[in-house]
Amino acid sequence: MKSLKLHTQRRGVPRLKRRSSPGAAPGTLIADPAADRLTIHYWRFDREHCTEQKNCAVAALEPPRGNAEVVWVDVTGLGDTTLIEGIGERFGFHPLALEDVVNVHQRPKLEDYDDHLYVVTRMALPGLGADTEQVSIFHSPGLVLTFQQRSGDCFEPVRERIRRAKGRIRAMPADYLLYTLIDAVIDGYFPVLEKFGESLEALEHEVITKPDPACVERLHNLKRDLLALRRALWPTRDMLAALLRDESEFITESTQVYLRDAHDHTAQLIDIVETYREISSGLIDVYLSSLSTKLNEVMKVLTMMATVFLPLTFISSLYGMNFDRSFPWNMPELGWPFGYPFALGVMAAAGGLMLYYFWRKGWLGK
Repeated sequence: MKSLKLHTQRRGVPRLKRRSSPGAAPGTLIADPAADRLTIHYWRFDREHCTEQKNCAVAALEPPRGNAEVVWVDVTGLGDTTLIEGIGERFGFHPLALEDVVNVHQRPKLEDYDDHLYVVTRMALPGLGADTEQVSIFHSPGLVLTFQQRSGDCFEPVRERIRRAKGRIRAMPADYLLYTLIDAVIDGYFPVLEKFGESLEALEHEVITKPDPACVERLHNLKRDLLALRRALWPTRDMLAALLRDESEFITESTQVYLRDAHDHTAQLIDIVETYREISSGLIDVYLSSLSTKLNEVMKVLTMMATVFLPLTFISSLYGMNFDRSFPWNMPELGWPFGYPFALGVMAAAGGLMLYYFWRKGWLGK
């Protein structure tokens, strides 16, 4: 597996940049030079006790001591591959999974190894946009290990529940903690989509009332962001379906009930994303229709103006030919004292009659 890094331009096409040479050995870990420094947040808890240790050393990490104890190792920052390899060796994780931890372009997935599960999910970042961060989760009996790219996540409510023994999290096995973390990631998409909905409402009002070329650019950017969210949510639903479908010794039957709820939430998010994409596509069609309607209105006004002035141009050109008045068949009005007012009156009457006709037809409004 080649080591790649995902570089996403905010308003461009995502592209992959290789960090290792072609043909590198599988399991080779090459860190991103811009990655954050690695820190370890170490938890050990059961129904009665809870121990929390920040900035923990790798040598101090220990597996759970009993069946009722749960250990959560929360790693932030992927800038030190030596420490990542040390953590993997300490708990016996597969080198290919550790390689996927460092290469943060992974799509959400589930990999079932002999003695542990490896789950990849993508966490939505706060703010309007489709930026996501890879979260890698290892799970074995009594142990949950998470890797995040940078500090700042949606897991703080989970940490508070562990500290205060709220709910059932400290009374449940480690696979319930796995579900809780996945559920927190999924719930983090709802506020992001709410902001997308507000943005769509504002754009809809603007497209209908004041269509502007900048609206199309914003709509295209919004559609691109929704497509990025769709690419993160569809594999997440497949990953949860695999957790529910595959009979794994690491997932208890009691936790599968909660995983089904998380799967339903993911399906709901996908429905919202698809609805927003259809609305944005419809708004682009409305914008193009509005432009076409405005163009037709302008062309109608210009056509009516040209139609009104057509007989006036004919009359003025006819009287401007300066025929010789000595012949009886030539214009007698050329020598008549009221010839000029007569010509103007004929032109005014012709123009007025045409405007009245247009009004009766409804072309000038009711």
